[in-house]
Formats: sequence, C-alpha cells, structure tokens
Amino acid sequence: MPVGLFRVCLLVITAIVNHPLFFPKENGTVPENTEEIIQKMKEREESLRLEQLRLEQEIADQEATQKALEKAAVVVEESKEEKVRWDMWTALSMVIFLLIELWRQDFQEGNWQDIGGEEDDMAVLGKAFKGVTFPNKAVLASFYEKRILGTTGDMARMREMVEGFADDLLEALRSVCNRDADMEVEDCMGVGSMYENWRVRKPFVCDLIVPFAPPEPYCFRCQTWCSGDSFPPDEQGYGTIKVCRADEDVTGCICDKTKLGEDMLCLLHSQVSSTRPSSEMEDLLCFKNTQYLDADQVMKWFQIAVTKAWNRISHKYEFDLSFSLLDSPGALKIKFKSGKSIAFNLTPVVQYENSDVYFISHFPRSSLAADIPSSTHWFLTFAVYERRFIQLVSKTLPANACHVSCLQILSFLHGKQCSLTGPSGLTNYHLKTVLLHLLQARPSQDWAPEKLEARLQDMLKFLEKCLHEKKLYHFFIGNGNVPAELGFPIVFQRAEPLNLFRPFVLRRDIYRKMVDTFHEMLRNMSALINEYTVHIPLAHTNGIRKEPL
Repeated sequence: MPVGLFRVCLLVITAIVNHPLFFPKENGTVPENTEEIIQKMKEREESLRLEQLRLEQEIADQEATQKALEKAAVVVEESKEEKVRWDMWTALSMVIFLLIELWRQDFQEGNWQDIGGEEDDMAVLGKAFKGVTFPNKAVLASFYEKRILGTTGDMARMREMVEGFADDLLEALRSVCNRDADMEVEDCMGVGSMYENWRVRKPFVCDLIVPFAPPEPYCFRCQTWCSGDSFPPDEQGYGTIKVCRADEDVTGCICDKTKLGEDMLCLLHSQVSSTRPSSEMEDLLCFKNTQYLDADQVMKWFQIAVTKAWNRISHKYEFDLSFSLLDSPGALKIKFKSGKSIAFNLTPVVQYENSDVYFISHFPRSSLAADIPSSTHWFLTFAVYERRFIQLVSKTLPANACHVSCLQILSFLHGKQCSLTGPSGLTNYHLKTVLLHLLQARPSQDWAPEKLEARLQDMLKFLEKCLHEKKLYHFFIGNGNVPAELGFPIVFQRAEPLNLFRPFVLRRDIYRKMVDTFHEMLRNMSALINEYTVHIPLAHTNGIRKEPL
C-alpha cells in the first residue's frame, strides 16, 4: 500500500509541473497552435484522471485483499485453538476410558475373588443387621441337632433306592430304543443338594442327570458363549449343540458358512452329507429345518422313551410311576400303595467335549435358568465340579467342619421365609454359590465347628453385599483360582465372570421382592430358629461368649 501512495503522489506532482500556467510568457501574443495545445492538455489531463482512478481502485482492491487475508488468518488461528482444545478433551477422555477398562480387567481377573478373607473386610458390611438379634452358639447347636440332623437321616436310604430304580429304568430304556437310529443313553449321575448332603427341606428330591449322544455316524458339536463368537448379554451362560456327521469338518470348510452356487460342489463334503432331508434332522431331535438340537424335541423323546421303558418293567415293582411336571422331561414321582411318594428328576444332558460340564435341557420350576432365549439354547451346568470341589475342600477342613451346617441353616431359613411371604428370585443355588466363594477365600481353620455362628454371619453379610451391588459371580466361570486337581476346562476359567444377579438388574420388581424377602428373613431369624429349638437353661448359656457382628 505505501508503494501505491507514492505512485499517486508522483503523478499529481508531474501533472502540476507540466500545467501550462507554470510556463513563463515571453510575449503577449498567443501562438497560432494554441487550440491544438489546449486540446492535447485536456487529453493528457483526462488520461491522468483515468490513471488516478485505476490506481485508487487497485489500492482499494489491495486493502480488501489484505483484510480478507487477515480475517482468514484469524479464522485459521481460532480453528487451530479449537482443534487443540478438542484434541485435548479427546485425549483426556481416552485416558479416562483406558483407566476404567484397566481397573475393570483387574477387578474381573482377580479382585472379585477377594471377597473378605479378613475379618476387617466383613466389618464394613451388615447394615441390614442393625437391630437384629442373632442366635448364639448354644441355640444354633440345639437347632441344628434337632431340626437339621433329625430330618436328614433317611437321605442315604432314599438316594440308594432312587439310584437303583433309575439304573433299572435306563437299562429298559436302552432295550426299547433302536440302537442304530435312536439316541444312546449313558449311566446317570447324582448332583445337587441331596448328593452334597445339605438338603434340609421336604420333600426330598434326588436330581439325576443322564448324558446322551446321537447314533453313528453323527456327533454333537458344542458351541458356548465364551468359545469366540459373540453372544448377546442375555445368552451368556448358554450354548448351542449342532448335530453333524462324525467325518464332517465344520471348522475347516467354508461350505457350511457360505452359500455355494448350483453349479459348485464342495470337494471336502459329498452332496449326500452336506444336504440332508429335513425329516432326517427332525429324527435326530433338531429344530425344524436346522441342525441344532432342540430341547423341546429332546423332552418329548425322553418322556416317550421313559414311558415305554416303564411299561416294560412295571410288573417288577409294587408301585406306580408318573410324571409330576409335564414341562420337565424327567420329573418323576413314585407312588406306593401306602400313599407315600418319592419324587426325583431324571434330566437328559449333553457332555461338553471331554469334560464334566454338561448342557442341560430343562431346569425344574423356579430355578436358576427360568427364561431360556430359545429351545436351541442350552444352559451349562457345573454341578459335577461343584460337588467335586466341596468334597476336595472338605478333606482339608477340621473334623466336623461347619461349612455344610451353614448352608443347611441358611437354606432352611430361606425356605421357611418363602413359605410365609411367597417365593422370590433368590434360590438355593445362589446360597450355595456364596458358600463356595467363602470356602475358597477363608482359611481351613476358620471352618471349625465352634465357629458356626461367625461363618453363618459371614454368609449373610456377603449375601447382603451381593444383593446391594446386584453382583453375585458364578464360582467357576472366570475364576482363575480353581484347584487344578478338579481338571476344570481352561476355556471357562479364562471367560469373563458371569453375574448370576444380572437378570435382576432390569427386572426391578423381582429384585425388590428378593431384597424384601432377605430383610424379612433376617428379622424373623431368631423366631424361626427358636420355634425348632429345645429350651436351653440360662446357666448353660451364661458361660458362652457371643462373637461380635
């Protein structure tokens, strides 16, 4: 811009200097060509005026350009500052997210197992215990001896009787089935409270599982939620079972995952093995037009097979056999002529690979797996490992350890409370899971018989904590500290921990009912125990010091 001003000034000075008035008049006569000179001067003046206008327009354009450049620079600078601020917030958010993720991983891999191995950890809990009178050791011992031991004496005889009859029934079932086309049934196994010796409430019910397999040349290929493929959150804990030919390599060939054209043929699988009639798959108890095992089809098959087997051997027994629940495959009841009856569950299961984990088709009513996503989704049961873990830990505990007594008392109190206020979402399986966690967390000497009161309080306080946080993790899934002696599958140890209370996060009505039932049980605990306790003289209890809550 200074150069432009200089050029304008120079033109103005030149015009002034060359103006005719600045030339001296040597004589008073007017030259002959005066008109011509004046005309040229006018033309010169006009050209200078036009040049001046052009220069002014150029200067204005330069000033506008300069302002535009300055404005653009300001905008760029502001955008840079905004970008820097945005990048800073993005980086800060990423750092916070990574810290949360690292904390979550650390909590899931190990910290969730540390559930209060020290007395100080449990001292911060127990808010619901305020104003609750807890029975002392003498009252608990009297209650256990009269109410618990007095009702479990016939359990061994009942187990022996049921197992003998179940073996005979399954042998008859094998004889009525077509060995070349029907499912192959293996020997039954006892699981649950009756075989872990903590069942206290009548009627006593034996739970037996019966593994079965397809006929040759077929086999089961199992897939779980932790096997690599993504499962929705509501399907965690479940899996699917695919019926395949034994010579079929499902994982190594893409023909099962890609739709081949009509003029293309898989070189690994023949057309006969890759395309099966739907009727053949239905004969193998699969869901319609699929290769996935259907739990409802299995239930119908098993009930028909059990009925045929009973018809073959019924003449040998002096009692009647019937199904007590039509929506459970093997909920059976033995009815004697005297009017007495014995109930037991004979449930078909599928073995997961070469382990003692099983896919179970159905659970009894009001059980852990009440809402199954579909009939092709099977729940996994770890009952065999749970029984084996309790037996393994019992060998390291003091004589007459109180771990089973704690579970029996808590199960009795919960059952009595449910009979008063109605069932809740809390089940005996949740109570057993609490005991399994505490068995792993506490030293062996803490389970001495004289510490029954303290350990029972620990179970109640830990359960209160889980209800408050809506988190009770499955004992085996995601637990890297499972004893190696159990031979537990590593794939489940490395899986993400499974929260057994997750279904109650969204179902607030059931959760509220469960919490209210727990608090009501605490308030009624002393009354329920005293109702079944022999009166103890005051002199017998004065010398007993009650451990603090």
